[in-house]
Amino acid sequence: MGASAVNCTIAVDTMGGDKGPAEFIRGLFYAVEELKLEGEFILVGKEKLLRRLLKVRKLTIDPDRIHIHNATEVIGMDEKPIQALKRKKDSSMVQALSLLKDGKAQALVSCGNTGALMAGGTLRMRPLPGVDRPALATIVPSRKKPFVLIDVGANPESTALNLVHNATLGSNYAKAALGISQPRVGLLTIGTEEGKGNSLINETHGYLQKINGVINYVGPIEGFQLFDGNIDVVVCDGFVGNIVLKSSEALFGFIGSTIKEELLRNTKRKIGAALSASAFKDMKVRLSPDQHSGAPLLGLQGNILKSHGSSNYVAIANAMRIASELVKHDMIDSIRSDINQANALIETAESE
Repeated sequence: MGASAVNCTIAVDTMGGDKGPAEFIRGLFYAVEELKLEGEFILVGKEKLLRRLLKVRKLTIDPDRIHIHNATEVIGMDEKPIQALKRKKDSSMVQALSLLKDGKAQALVSCGNTGALMAGGTLRMRPLPGVDRPALATIVPSRKKPFVLIDVGANPESTALNLVHNATLGSNYAKAALGISQPRVGLLTIGTEEGKGNSLINETHGYLQKINGVINYVGPIEGFQLFDGNIDVVVCDGFVGNIVLKSSEALFGFIGSTIKEELLRNTKRKIGAALSASAFKDMKVRLSPDQHSGAPLLGLQGNILKSHGSSNYVAIANAMRIASELVKHDMIDSIRSDINQANALIETAESE
């Protein structure tokens, strides 16, 4: 069983982000002071620098909750993953992974090199029994409430069984991170009619029908349904998911900048904008990825969350919050049980 939220320890790779370790220190204080996050934290990075940054802040956190693990090297964003992992064994990322593997931390948060984190996480933590490949999931805002999108880039080429596993992983993540007891799972395709889509989608649809009960599968969905808020988990391969995610983020940004540009076009509009300032502020918060930052690499024997390299302190704090939620809900144990049931149902169906 996992640790409770109170005694959960999170290892934080402080050297991997674009904004530097100071942003992680700010994120730590925001997580504890504003988000009221409990537990302990191991800051992994250059010890002297981290201690100096902590001294700059007025310490409002119990010092016994903060630990520093020295790491002298940093894996750059442009480095080749496997080579970097082999060459930089004293990097903050590799050291944080070791803390997770050794049980000294129950979750890991990093903004570093995505490929290195995925490769290192898979090699160090290993996939759960029955899981062929781990998958990256993220939370996306919609009209009614956020939904989980999986996979968003870990596996550009997937089999039907991989997508079934994605559905199971995503369902468990929605339960832990979004607090949904029976997440509605949809398979992203180009049409909801029976037989519509390619062979991968049709085979996956058949499998998902077989395991309905392990997950709450509601059937195929199309792109225009994504943001209605009626689906809690959207399943796709990493190629499609990565395009959907990046296109959505770009579109949200484009809409925001266009609204701002039009509202500042003349004096009358500026007055209207001033009167509507609170509404625009709320919209910005609602569409901001910072509230649900951190894409977990699901299907491993450890909780690993990857945040954008450009994450600010709010995004970093929320990644820590989600990491704590995953531990609190014993998500790995839940995934292990559901994967075993799903694989057994598929094997039975294929043998009939």
